[in-house]
Amino acid sequence: MFTGIIEAVGSVASVENKQGDIRLRIATGALDLADVQLGDSIATNGVCLTVVELPGDGFVADVSRESLAHTQIGNWGKGTAVNLEKAMMPTTRMGGHIVTGHVDGLGTIKKRNADARSIQFVIEPPANLKKYIAAKGSITVDGVSLTANALNPMGFELNIVPHTAQETTLYAAKEGQQVHLEVDIIARYLEQLLTGNKDGAAHAPQSGISQAFLAQNGFWK
Repeated sequence: MFTGIIEAVGSVASVENKQGDIRLRIATGALDLADVQLGDSIATNGVCLTVVELPGDGFVADVSRESLAHTQIGNWGKGTAVNLEKAMMPTTRMGGHIVTGHVDGLGTIKKRNADARSIQFVIEPPANLKKYIAAKGSITVDGVSLTANALNPMGFELNIVPHTAQETTLYAAKEGQQVHLEVDIIARYLEQLLTGNKDGAAHAPQSGISQAFLAQNGFWK
């Protein structure tokens, strides 16, 4: 589990093909690895990767064909910059929102504009993810916890403040670039509550929660 608050920007040190999938070596730069052990998780551009080796200047992780099919990792090469965040601890300050590191889909940056000292992006998500994105709601972009300022026919708008731009890879993001998106997990669970568990309907308990109930209690408009 992660918060979407990036701790360091690292880079891809090597990519090794391994019988159909790949092994990545990530140089972690300023990221403190003193408390990282084999088997720990590190979010890398929003993708939860498991540490299989600790060579001293970074970590090594295996990437399955499933992950390659749903992320941009297959396009990474030596020197690709990546946002890094270690898994949260019980004492971690929740500065962002609940992030799982499971990428839901790829978005495309349609516009990038200067907005005073900030950068404004318009990102087009896949059609199947649009329903999970709300104005002023949380969205994870390449592992960064952000707020969707507004929705428009093209997608959703973001404003990246100078600190976030400087401390993540978003400062270099360009129009046409694809980015990893993870929607707010609460939206996914809310949908499940409202639509029911169709695959296991005979065994699913009745919660009594409906759209009317949520609207009455201020959770639905």
